[in-house]
Amino acid sequence: MYSHTGSRGLGHQVCTDALDVTGRALRRYGIVVPDRQLACAPVDSAEAREYLGAMRAAANFAFANRQVLTEATREILARVFGAPARAVRVVYDVAHNIAKEEEHEVDGRRRRVLVHRKGATRAFPGQPVLVPGDMGRYSYVLVGTEAAMRETFGSTCHGAGRLLSRTAAVKAARGRRIDRELAARGVMARSTGRDALAEEMPEAYKDVKDVVDVVHRFGISTRVARLRPIGVIKG
Repeated sequence: MYSHTGSRGLGHQVCTDALDVTGRALRRYGIVVPDRQLACAPVDSAEAREYLGAMRAAANFAFANRQVLTEATREILARVFGAPARAVRVVYDVAHNIAKEEEHEVDGRRRRVLVHRKGATRAFPGQPVLVPGDMGRYSYVLVGTEAAMRETFGSTCHGAGRLLSRTAAVKAARGRRIDRELAARGVMARSTGRDALAEEMPEAYKDVKDVVDVVHRFGISTRVARLRPIGVIKG
């Protein structure tokens, strides 16, 4: 089983603030971008240092959040199945939507670069790659490849990608019981947020199988296993 969580609102605010700050600084640094979502600044600038500090704080929050969820999972499994709590251990924990300082070959030589994976995750050779789908279908475990290091700075897709915005999904789900629809598929769903299940309903996402097929055929990550959801909790 796996827990998929993050900083969500905190990370979104960090990104929004950074886009505003770097967007205003583009002209000063002589940088031209085709889309304001790509606004950036030199890595040694005050704007970049501020952003990287805030981003790392959001990532630390996400790692801590998963540790809390892991401990809660241990306690539940121990209570239900009588297994020692410590029998449940973390096998792999990785962040996505994050900038990482790494060494890669660029123009024939090794260079230290800052790789920002947005909607992407690491796919280093031999490393597990977790690709979540939606609540009603499936998710995948893949493995990274050497080809990813040559073609994508060791990156692959992070998930299916949305078809509907959260606002559009809530509107489309009006009058429906998403929890009952999921139950009919054999998935138990609980939510603490009023619109949480509607925002993440299966129809809001592409079919992750189609996305995984592309990266598998391209060779930047290889399919290992398909996972079927049996229960989800949305905050």
